[in-house]
Amino acid sequence: MKNWEAMEAFIEVVRQGSFSAAAIKLSVSASHISRLVTQLETELGATLLFRTTRRIRLSDAGELYYQHCRDLPEALGSAEEAISTLNQAPIGNFKMTCATTFGERYIAPLMNDFLLNHPKIELDFHLTNRAVDLIEEGYDLAIRMGAMKDSSHLSRRLCDREEFLCASREYIDQHGMPHTLAELSKHKCLIGSNNHWLFQQDGQRKEVKINSQWRSNSGTALLDAVRKGLGIAQLPDYYVRDDLASGKLIALLPQYQYPYSGVWLVYPKVRQPSPKLQSICDFLIQSFQNDSPFAK
Repeated sequence: MKNWEAMEAFIEVVRQGSFSAAAIKLSVSASHISRLVTQLETELGATLLFRTTRRIRLSDAGELYYQHCRDLPEALGSAEEAISTLNQAPIGNFKMTCATTFGERYIAPLMNDFLLNHPKIELDFHLTNRAVDLIEEGYDLAIRMGAMKDSSHLSRRLCDREEFLCASREYIDQHGMPHTLAELSKHKCLIGSNNHWLFQQDGQRKEVKINSQWRSNSGTALLDAVRKGLGIAQLPDYYVRDDLASGKLIALLPQYQYPYSGVWLVYPKVRQPSPKLQSICDFLIQSFQNDSPFAK
């Protein structure tokens, strides 16, 4: 395929941020990568990259070319994999990501069960609360919480999730109980990765921006702060259900609680779902349907 090797080299240089890193990724020499990119620029009649001793920068032409061809290597790989694995058991590398606590509690055990029956899958499972770029970072699947906002990906609903606004009894005894959304501004609010809390008002979804002097990207740290009376927080059901049932925490503003938000299996739209992606998604969805960890 004309220019394919050069195009692949250019894409990897942009993704990795340097010729040397791209060379390592593609298992060739840096000088070979440089020659391929120079050859591509010559054939296109345009400068794609501005090079310095310390960094590279895309030209306008390079940015345009990259946006048009960035997904092609993955698309070709998916097409080849779909043909080669047709009617075969799932096989090969699979890279996925999930929020840390949800992944540790629910997804990791299920994926370990899956691997027992599919030993030819090589799993790379990253737990992070950061919203990764599936295409740029090479992920096959992400498990994401809340409303789906990125239409450039495909998604399947895994399960429902409830968000509870809660506080400790000690906090309520000292600061009182909020009765309206407006009163939240008078309270000590603790926030996680998101500074907007989700509610329902007059039958409509409502997001309230929260200002806080306490913030963490760890749900476990946030839960500990709420338990110790530092303030009010909104946390998913799988963090607080036991504490609410025991009375250790109190649910606040139940009249404004949003019924459900989703947990989603998200994967790049450019790819034809491979047998392994299809199998893993089907397995996770069926597992949650059969034995939901959120059953009341």
